[in-house]
Amino acid sequence: MIKSLRTKHHYSQEQLAQMSGLSLRTIQRVESGQSASLETLKSLAAVFEIDVDTLKGDITVIDKKSEEWALAPAWVKFGFWGIRDRRVAIRFEIFSLVCGFVGSSAALFYPVAAGAPLFFLAAYCYAVQIRWVDNKGLWT
Repeated sequence: MIKSLRTKHHYSQEQLAQMSGLSLRTIQRVESGQSASLETLKSLAAVFEIDVDTLKGDITVIDKKSEEWALAPAWVKFGFWGIRDRRVAIRFEIFSLVCGFVGSSAALFYPVAAGAPLFFLAAYCYAVQIRWVDNKGLWT
């Protein structure tokens, strides 16, 4: 989240370090996903004029109003139709995977449960879409 806020405000890491009174290494560490102290979060929250609790929260929601989301391919937008929260998307992925395993074991006894490959395909599609959004940094 720090990196997306920094780029949104057009700050370099050096500028953010200077404005927050933190070291460049601390900024790099926080942006790479390592934990930050409460004092570090307070300093960064002051620079971005946001609440510290916002910085403490997980980066889990897609900003569907962003320019990057507008440029996302249709298959990603379709896959996240109605889904903004990363946790929900991962739950769909896991649910599809579990249904695939259950369906494949049930297919040995019930031919009607032969739809298991579709659940595996759905789990794979969710995984690809989630990772695409992860790599583009669209979670805020």
